Amino acid sequence: MSTVEEAFFARTPLGADLKAGVDQISYDQTITFTQYKRVVLPLDGFVFWVRADLVSPSFLLNAARPNQINQPGPVTLNKPQVQTTAAPFRTVQGSLHYATDRRQEEAETYAVNQVVFTAETSIDFLNSIDPLTIYIAEFEGIRFSFSSRGAFYRQAKLYHYVGNAVYADMATQLVDAVDGLDTRTLVVSNSLPAWLELNGFNPPWPFYPNYQPAPLYPSFLSPPNLMPPWGTVHIGEGDTRALEGVPRLGHTSSMYQLAADKVRVTLWGVRNTGAMDFLQRVLQYSYDTNIIGIMNTPIVIDAKRTQSELTTLAQKKIIDFEVSYNQARIADVARQLIVTVIPTYLPRGLAA
Repeated sequence: MSTVEEAFFARTPLGADLKAGVDQISYDQTITFTQYKRVVLPLDGFVFWVRADLVSPSFLLNAARPNQINQPGPVTLNKPQVQTTAAPFRTVQGSLHYATDRRQEEAETYAVNQVVFTAETSIDFLNSIDPLTIYIAEFEGIRFSFSSRGAFYRQAKLYHYVGNAVYADMATQLVDAVDGLDTRTLVVSNSLPAWLELNGFNPPWPFYPNYQPAPLYPSFLSPPNLMPPWGTVHIGEGDTRALEGVPRLGHTSSMYQLAADKVRVTLWGVRNTGAMDFLQRVLQYSYDTNIIGIMNTPIVIDAKRTQSELTTLAQKKIIDFEVSYNQARIADVARQLIVTVIPTYLPRGLAA
């Protein structure tokens, strides 16, 4: 006699027939998934996904910003390179099919491959991974991951996972070789690094006793499902302009271009006093460092974010800034990360 657990997980006659159909159509196909780790470029917050066997504990020094508030874990400076284990591979049986849609846009022409993977069992490792991990699979030259799971019907006992294959222009964000990730140069050309530098702004005098630490992230690149308080910095495509006709060239062919940005900072989980303190923190940062200049009169604005299930509002604030800066100075701000690290020394020949 079967147990209650066996009866619950056993396939119904419909489910057994559908499983047999999937096996026959797919010829017992299996798909192998490779684990990738989320790495954030400390210079400007850009996100890369690096194959797990390339990411060692010492690589955290390149992936985390020194002195960043609410840093997810301690960073050991000058830690020697250690041998890492192979990237975890997971093999799942099921049936995969995809449809291709070619799109022609102003800047590129590319194909969108929508992938549907029908698995015979729930892919638990896709449900239990943390926000710093994803799994990428490859089939017939197409690399893909999944962004959603389709409607589940218990009697059928089939699980449908849906997602788009990696776009050609997004392939640079997947790193499969050690030399495929440059952590020494900026990706962005605007004032974003200066705003991320606010995370480590710590003047020697006490101020703003009511300020709630709200780490800033680039817009669209904040970690999933963050608990407040936190904030994002958004600089759109049309929000950057030049303030001088011709950039000045330095003796090393560096370009010194005076520029201006429209910047929107969105704060989550911050009340009025905390938002006012954050605004004053930005003004003090501008005054103390001269990295950015404030060109407008910023003010804290209440924004609306609803959820019908709760019938309430989120604590959301926005502040719009217009700032001036020198593009070469922003690059210098990013390079200063390497000189602000406090080194640790272990002389050779001394016992631990």
